[in-house]
Amino acid sequence: MVTIKLPDGSVMNMDSGVNGFDIAQKISAGLAKAALAVKINDKLQDLSTPITTDATVTIITAKDKEGLAILRHSCSHIMAEAVKELWPNVQVTIGPAIDNGFYYDFARQEPFTTEDFAKIEAKMHEIVKRDEKISRKVLPRAEAIKFFKDLGENYKAEIIEDLPESETISLYTQGNFTDLCRGPHVPSTGKIGDAFKLTKVAGAYWRGDSNREMLQRIYATAWANKKDLDAYLQMLEEAAKRDHRKLGREMDLFHFEPDYAPGAVFWHDKGYKVYRKLIDYMRRRQENNGYIEISTPRVMDRCLWETSGHWEKYGAHNYSGQTEDHKWFCIKPMNCPGGLLVYKQGIRSYRDLPLRMAEFGKVNRYEASGSLMGLMRVREFTQDDAHIFCTPEQMEEECISTLKLIFDIYRDFGFDKVKIYLSTRPEKRIGSDEIWDLCEKSLANALTNHGYEYEINEGEGAFYGPKLEFILKDAIGREWQCGTIQVDMNLPQRFDISYIGEDGEKHRPVMLHRALFGSIERFLGILIEHHAGKLPLWLSPEQVVVAPIVSDVNDYAEDVAAKLRTAGLSAKTDLRNEKITYKIREHSLAKIPVIAVVGAKEKENGTVTVRRLSSDKQEVMTTEDFIAALLVEAQMPSQNR
Repeated sequence: MVTIKLPDGSVMNMDSGVNGFDIAQKISAGLAKAALAVKINDKLQDLSTPITTDATVTIITAKDKEGLAILRHSCSHIMAEAVKELWPNVQVTIGPAIDNGFYYDFARQEPFTTEDFAKIEAKMHEIVKRDEKISRKVLPRAEAIKFFKDLGENYKAEIIEDLPESETISLYTQGNFTDLCRGPHVPSTGKIGDAFKLTKVAGAYWRGDSNREMLQRIYATAWANKKDLDAYLQMLEEAAKRDHRKLGREMDLFHFEPDYAPGAVFWHDKGYKVYRKLIDYMRRRQENNGYIEISTPRVMDRCLWETSGHWEKYGAHNYSGQTEDHKWFCIKPMNCPGGLLVYKQGIRSYRDLPLRMAEFGKVNRYEASGSLMGLMRVREFTQDDAHIFCTPEQMEEECISTLKLIFDIYRDFGFDKVKIYLSTRPEKRIGSDEIWDLCEKSLANALTNHGYEYEINEGEGAFYGPKLEFILKDAIGREWQCGTIQVDMNLPQRFDISYIGEDGEKHRPVMLHRALFGSIERFLGILIEHHAGKLPLWLSPEQVVVAPIVSDVNDYAEDVAAKLRTAGLSAKTDLRNEKITYKIREHSLAKIPVIAVVGAKEKENGTVTVRRLSSDKQEVMTTEDFIAALLVEAQMPSQNR
C-alpha cells in the first residue's frame, strides 16, 4: 500500500503501482475525464506513471497553467504527425510549447505557406478524432540514435548525440508517429479537443545558429476550449490593428532601415517629440524623488565588462573592436560599469547614502536578426537606468520606495494591473550562495512586509543578483515585461567600491540596479499599442489641428492656432482646399487628439467647434474656454511628485 496525500490535505491509501488516472477516478468521474497529467511530489509526470512510494499528488487538468502547457506541447506532436502523414519526406526537429501556443520546426525543401494550414488542421482534427493512445518508452542512447537515423530523422539523432551521458532518452509514440521528448504528455490525442489553430509560418535556423541550415517554423495556438480560442483570436485581430509598426508609419513617428542599421530606430520629428516627453517625464519624477543624473561614455575599454562579468556571459552579444594601439573597446551594452566609475570618484561617507544615480544611457546589444521586432526588440535602445548605492540597512527601504515610485508611474500611463515576479539565482552566476541568500531574502521580505503579492520566477535572476520584474497588462489583456529592480552585492565587490561608515571604517555598499520604463523604445511601443495610437494629450506629438471649413476664415484659423501655441500647446492649421470631412478623416487616421473646426459662424462668435478623436460628438466652445480646458488636460501627470 502507498499513502497518497491530496492538495486539500486529505489522504488516500491505495495499492502500490497506482497511477494518476486511478487516483482521479477514485476522486470523481469528472476529474478522471478532465485529467491530463499528474504532479507527484512536485514533479510533473504522465498520468500513467506508477506510484510505488508514499507521495503528494495533484491531478493536472487544462485549467491549470501546467496542464495547458502540456496540452499545447502534445498538440505540437499532433501537428508534427499531421505534417508527416501529409508529406512523409519532411524531417521533424523540435516543437515546444510557448506563451499562448506552440511551434514546430520542420526541414522541408519546398516552403510551407498559409495555404497549407487548412490541410494540416484538417489532418490534426482527424488525428484527434482517432484518439490515439500516447505511450512513453525509454531507450539506450545508441539504440535511440539508430532508431531515428533509420527513420531518416537526422535532426533527432543529432539532439540525442549532444545530450549528456546521464540523460534519460525517452520517446513518445502516438499511432505511427514517434518523437523524442522528455514529456509529460496527455494520455491520448483525443484529449486535445478542437480548440487549436495554426497562425503563421516563419524561417528559423537550426538550433538558432545562423551558420546552420534554415528550417521552417509553423506557429499555432491551442486552448482548453473554443471559447478561450475565439477570445484569443479576437485579441490577435485587435492586436494587428494596434501594431505599433503599422501605427508608427500612419502617425509618421519612426522607421527602420534593415539594410543599413538593423534593429535601430530612425526617429522622425513627431516620434522624437514623444521620445523626449517620456524622458522629460521620467527626469522630473526622478528629480522629485532625490535622484541625481549622470552621463557616461558610450565607448569604453572592454576590461570594464571583463571585471563586471558581463563579457564572459554576454561577450558574443557585444559590439567591440580593436584600435590601432591594440586596445579593445566596447560600445556599452549596459550602463553599470560607468555608474560604478562615477561612484568611485572621491571618498564616500555613510552620510552620502543612499546615492540615487540616474542615467538615460543609450546601449547596444547584438540580437539575432530573426528576433528583432519593431520597437519591442532592438539592437540599440535607451534605458532609463539608475543605480542606487546604499548601506545594507537601507536596502529594504530603498526597494520599497522604488516599488512605490514604479507603481505610481505606471498608473500615470494607464496601467493599473501590474504583476511582480521575484527572479532568483540562475545556474550561471557570480558571488557566493551566502550573498545570494541574503539578497533574495531581502527582496522577498521587502515585498511581504509591505503587502505586495508576487510570484517566484525560478532561475531567471541576473547573473550578479536577484531581481524584481514588473509585468504590465495592456488594454487587450496582453502582458509586457518592463521595469526591473535588481539587488547586487557582487559588482560593488568586483569594482572595490566602499563608503566610510559611522565607525570610521570602510564598508561595502549595496548596489540596486533599477529601470522603470525598461527602455524608452520598448515602453513607447507598448504605449502605442495600449492606446491604439490615441496617446494622451500631454504625450501626443501634435495636439490640435485647426481646420477652416472655407478659405474665407483662414485668418481666424491662424489666429486660433497662434493663441494655442502661445499658451504652450502644439497646434497647426490645415488650410488646404479640401472638404472638411476629408480633413477630419485624415487627421483622425494620423491620431491627432483634437480637431478644432472653424467657419463663418465660429469667427463671428469667437468660438470653435471641437471634435475629439474617436468621437462623433461635437462641442462648441469659446476660444478662451477651449484653451483653458486643453491646458489642464495637457499637463504632464504627477508634475509635482
